[in-house]
Amino acid sequence: QVQLVESGGGLVQAGGSLRLSCAASGRTRSINRTGWFRQAPGKEREFVATISRSGISTYYADSVKGRFTISRDNAKNTVYLQMNSLKPEDTAVYYCAADPNWEPTSPLYDYWGQGTQVTVSS
Repeated sequence: QVQLVESGGGLVQAGGSLRLSCAASGRTRSINRTGWFRQAPGKEREFVATISRSGISTYYADSVKGRFTISRDNAKNTVYLQMNSLKPEDTAVYYCAADPNWEPTSPLYDYWGQGTQVTVSS
């Protein structure tokens, strides 16, 4: 089993920045893909970004390319999502997810965190 705990959410003005963290524990060596998803009120959960175990491969949703950066620190078993130039439409609960398989475009992940709220005011 793998446990994921997100942190770093909060309230920020449009144009501002936040950095989310996803700390993993348990069988972390089994994880080859860690991703971020988000779900806004009344909307379906959507993919944001994913990163490989090595950190070399990353994928982003078109809506966040050039504004968000996913990275990882394997020594800390932590994946980050740096969010810059935030927009009100980025408001959502952000979830971290992890999976043993490297399938960067798959929405299927075995493990999920509880989520952290990000609110961007206009």
